[in-house]
Amino acid sequence: MRNPANSQLKPSRRRFLRGCSVALALPWMESATSATTRAASVAAPPVRTAFIYFPNGVWEKAWVPESKGKDYQLSPSLEPIADVKDSVIVLSGLDKKNSHGGDGHYAKTANFLTGLPVAKTTGKDISSGGISIDQLIAQHTSQFTPLPSLELGTEPVISGIDSNVGYTRLYGSHISWQSATRPVAKEINPRLVYERLFGKSITADSERAESYNNLLDYVLDDAKSVRKRLGRDDQFKMDEFLDSVRGVEKRIEFTMQKGKTDWAPHLDESLIQQAKPGVPADFREHIAIMMDLIVLAFQSDSTRVCSLMFANDVSGRNFSFLDGVKGGHHELSHHENNEEKIAQYQRINRWHTEQFARMLKKMRDIREGDSTLLDNSMIVFGSSMSDGNRHDPDNLPILLGGKGGGTLQSGQHIAVDGMVPLCNLYLTMLRKMGLEADQFGDSTGVIEGV
Repeated sequence: MRNPANSQLKPSRRRFLRGCSVALALPWMESATSATTRAASVAAPPVRTAFIYFPNGVWEKAWVPESKGKDYQLSPSLEPIADVKDSVIVLSGLDKKNSHGGDGHYAKTANFLTGLPVAKTTGKDISSGGISIDQLIAQHTSQFTPLPSLELGTEPVISGIDSNVGYTRLYGSHISWQSATRPVAKEINPRLVYERLFGKSITADSERAESYNNLLDYVLDDAKSVRKRLGRDDQFKMDEFLDSVRGVEKRIEFTMQKGKTDWAPHLDESLIQQAKPGVPADFREHIAIMMDLIVLAFQSDSTRVCSLMFANDVSGRNFSFLDGVKGGHHELSHHENNEEKIAQYQRINRWHTEQFARMLKKMRDIREGDSTLLDNSMIVFGSSMSDGNRHDPDNLPILLGGKGGGTLQSGQHIAVDGMVPLCNLYLTMLRKMGLEADQFGDSTGVIEGV
């Protein structure tokens, strides 16, 4: 039975205040847990999982390290993870045999997190083979968080038929599946993600804005009251968390308010892509905000499972913002062994890795007791094919960031031999989370050494 006296001594971990309909969760804090819980388990932080997908594969010669084990040397495309190398496992040799029979991209993208055969169809009878790994994890963790899971992207779902290969384009827009026939809708608008996480809309409406100025100012008095009850280390942690939330909020506001001042720079209309309201026109900012929102979601324990698609497959995303790159990722992935195209393709691969490294560094800087948010996470980063020119679903480019709550042997390159399913990694992750699964997808066992 709950002790009323104890409830007055310890702040609620799930909210700042009562009666204002703000569902802002707090980061994990040891001093915010009960004395009984601390004595029993020192309030161990939970393990979070994320699955971050980029399309079109990689230039393997610049991706796969030449050596393996703890002393491996980073390849050119992986050099950006140098500062977090000890928290990353590089995996090579993993395959998706159930994608061998599918032409093009679709039979490889849709089953990135299921590992099972994708039904070739142009109509509504879609099938990814089964539930995706993120949604299976969500079934076990949703009881502990306000949101079961968070599915993010940067491009809207594309329908219609790709007549070149006879597949519905829908398959190129989803990696998360509640069931074989039911993809999970992804959110591409950072503002809506923010509102979903923190329960209060960001608005430019003057009357509403005046009523509370912004989310954090609105709850500041109650937040200060909670802060007084925390230990010194957790006070620093709360300050850091509030600063992070305010920072993301301001960045979203800024990107949404561009062009609403009295003065605006001259813009070439042909350069403005068809960005929907609320979606940043700058792809770099879009990706950065989405990844920061994942960090906030994990830091606040709003959810413990996220997925993010950098782009849909067969996307026309242009990467000319990178020095030395002229054109779209999909086009350049079909390099035909042209050295000029390969060089640009590899620059895009490296940029993707830079975004992953940036996210891991941010997670590493967030303390959770004697560990960090990165220590208590497992972040899969990869693509559904190796070389985009061959559409090859074998030897997939896969990185696993974080230490899984101390269960992962990070800081190494694991090169597996033979036809080892990607789902062996997913089964390994399930086991690391304490879920007694015998199989997932087409798994044949766990990956030793992870």
